Amino acid sequence: MTATTPTAPDGRTPADPNPIPVNPTSAGPTPDGPAPVGARAPGPTTPAASRKRSNPNRIEPTALRRSLRMIRPHLGEHRFLALGGLVALLADVALRVLEPWPLKYVIDAVTASLGARITADTGIPEATAGFLALCALALVVITAARAVTNYLSTVAFAFVGSRVATALRARVFAHVQQLSLRYHSTASTGDTVQRLVGDIARLQEVAVTAGLPLVGNVLTLIVLSLVMIWLDPLLTVVVAAAAIAYQVVSRIKAPQITTASRRTRKGEGTLAGTAAESLSAMRVVQAYNLESTLAAGFAKGNDVALKDGIKARRLAAGLERSTDVIVGIATAVVMALGGWRVVQGGMTPGDLVLFMMYLKIAMKPLRDMAKYTGRIARASASGERVADLLDQRVEITDAPGAVDLPRVTGDIRIERLIALDGHRRPLFRRLDLHIPAGQNVCLLGPSGAGKSTLASHLLRLVEPASGQILIDGHDLRTVTLASLRAQVSILLQESILFATSIRENIRYGDLRADDAAIERAARLAGAHDFIAALPDGYDTVLGARGDTVSGGQRQRLAIARALLRDAPIVVLDEATTGLDPATRAAVQESISRLTRGRTTLTITHDAHAVSECHRVLWIEDGAIVEDGSPGALLADPGSRLSAWMRDQSPNGKVIG
Repeated sequence: MTATTPTAPDGRTPADPNPIPVNPTSAGPTPDGPAPVGARAPGPTTPAASRKRSNPNRIEPTALRRSLRMIRPHLGEHRFLALGGLVALLADVALRVLEPWPLKYVIDAVTASLGARITADTGIPEATAGFLALCALALVVITAARAVTNYLSTVAFAFVGSRVATALRARVFAHVQQLSLRYHSTASTGDTVQRLVGDIARLQEVAVTAGLPLVGNVLTLIVLSLVMIWLDPLLTVVVAAAAIAYQVVSRIKAPQITTASRRTRKGEGTLAGTAAESLSAMRVVQAYNLESTLAAGFAKGNDVALKDGIKARRLAAGLERSTDVIVGIATAVVMALGGWRVVQGGMTPGDLVLFMMYLKIAMKPLRDMAKYTGRIARASASGERVADLLDQRVEITDAPGAVDLPRVTGDIRIERLIALDGHRRPLFRRLDLHIPAGQNVCLLGPSGAGKSTLASHLLRLVEPASGQILIDGHDLRTVTLASLRAQVSILLQESILFATSIRENIRYGDLRADDAAIERAARLAGAHDFIAALPDGYDTVLGARGDTVSGGQRQRLAIARALLRDAPIVVLDEATTGLDPATRAAVQESISRLTRGRTTLTITHDAHAVSECHRVLWIEDGAIVEDGSPGALLADPGSRLSAWMRDQSPNGKVIG
């Protein structure tokens, strides 16, 4: 008998292992108890982000930089397309500067032809029909060219934005799948999906609808400032004063907009989590008449998100209207001062019109920047949420130099294993255990004793605090995760199926399998007959989580998937719990085919499953307190297994 020193009597285990890291429900405690050690809600891990956690309303100046740093690696792949868009944008800016000049020449020529004395310019041409037609043609050409360059720059940057968003979304999804069960046991699935879909979509939309025009407007403002200084330095001072006034107002309003936007996105993420949790537990919701209760909670969160969203919009609108007032004052001053300059002979009427048009063009970027400030603030809040997700550390990875685990026989050896529970208390203390290849071992004991912890460590879904686990002499930390998990098939109490065809659900056991192998696995699992009776047979598409078939049918499909995997090690975690006797018998027969000749760890409270195993390990308080064959342990009336068997039997006799 192999035993360990007992630890705290309330030791708990982490969530049930799942070889495909999908978290079908929202945040909450793990099935066996509280969240595992190190579990935390989605959040950043950088020092700046940690400071923000202590004060969620604090405006981090790095928010926009974090978003830009996050997407920068993907921009290099499309640098030629982005460069082409930038060239078209620069051409659009140049044409925008040239656009008012035909009108200036026409006004000056007509004014001079009518006999007005213009002292500011002696080179004014005569307003002939040919000259006027040439100016009109020039305006048409400039306008058409501007339309083409604007179209090209918009399309180029839209393509870049879409492709970058697609690559970023794939990168974030791959990262989320690599996060350990410590993360997924507490993270809200709805909020994670919101970050993957909604927040990245907002980043993409703002990059095209705000970022591109903002770049063009800044370039236009710079070029126009230089031209206006050349035309009349005095009037340019008025424009500069308007720009400074806008900057002052913007610096006051922008942080407030970012704060409200961050609250809005956080509230929307919470709403998504609430909705996902309610929809995934719809049977319980309806059975307990919780519709109105959950709807009230959803409505409350919805109202909070609505108020924060309205506040962000109101602040953005206030910034835009403040900018309108600044622009209006600047225009009035330039009009009065410019008229006086024309009368004094300092500039021509055409120069004044040209300056007024430049002022209008220059003020448009200020208006747009006010409008885009709100959008960019909201995008920064979204980008921050995505960056926080990417900042989550991947705890379990391939070690440097890890090699593929060759095909094993299934000999498992655990040496000096130390594990911690969700409260960082010892769960196992220097556990030693050897399971020979091909042995069927039953893990029994009260809930929270550490049974699922062993299975989780075997798959490296969680890491031990100390010690090592070997399969056929290979330390699991020295082999690749993919090759390790390919050697293990797992069957849970609630088998997870996906919203795709039955054929593809079984094929997930081995993606290289052909249709004949899939059907052979289904026959061995006792699933072929009910599959064939379905209208579309193996092409029948299942509902979410496989809820369109019965529990027993789900288990047999999961067994077929495990059979197709043909792994030398099998983990059964309460695989027959909750099934009626007839269904349990059919599923147990399929399980017997699955486990024949394979190393099997059976976590169960089913007395009939115990009778079929080779060895029983009774785990209590994180320690193995009984270890032996079922026959030997049942022969001892004082053993825990005997007492447990008597409790399972309706007449108080030991089942054996």
